[in-house]
Amino acid sequence: MQLAKLFAPAVAALVFSVPAMAQQMGGGMGGAPSVDDQINQLDEMLDLNDGQKEELNDLLTQMQNDNTAKQEEARELQQQLGEHVQADYDEAAIRADAERLGDLTAEMTAESVIIQSQIEDVFTQEQRDQLDEAMAQQREQMKQMQEQMQQQQQGG
Repeated sequence: MQLAKLFAPAVAALVFSVPAMAQQMGGGMGGAPSVDDQINQLDEMLDLNDGQKEELNDLLTQMQNDNTAKQEEARELQQQLGEHVQADYDEAAIRADAERLGDLTAEMTAESVIIQSQIEDVFTQEQRDQLDEAMAQQREQMKQMQEQMQQQQQGG
């Protein structure tokens, strides 16, 4: 159980960093990489079997579809809230839009944690250990990059 508590953030970071890393490496057409690209990257790291690839494909596709619609709705709500900023404002409309945005954020967070848990369940213990190690290395690289940037800012 303790491992699961430590592992969930690692899976979350991986699931959300895979698209970002692939985008930085030129994957995709200027947007997030495809589900196939994400699965291929996980396969290279963890040597997935065909069943795992299929399960991950289903989960990542579901996550992508769910997130796209909800993120669009959240952007629209944020825009609507911005449009409410005026001298002649409607407090009830502002509160209703803000409440829906809060509800939407809560839904996206809950669904994200659920899918992360389902993704974790796809991996073997050995793969979880490999993933944990890869995430630790990634965190260390990020820490080193941040330290280098701070040194450059202080020195320049």
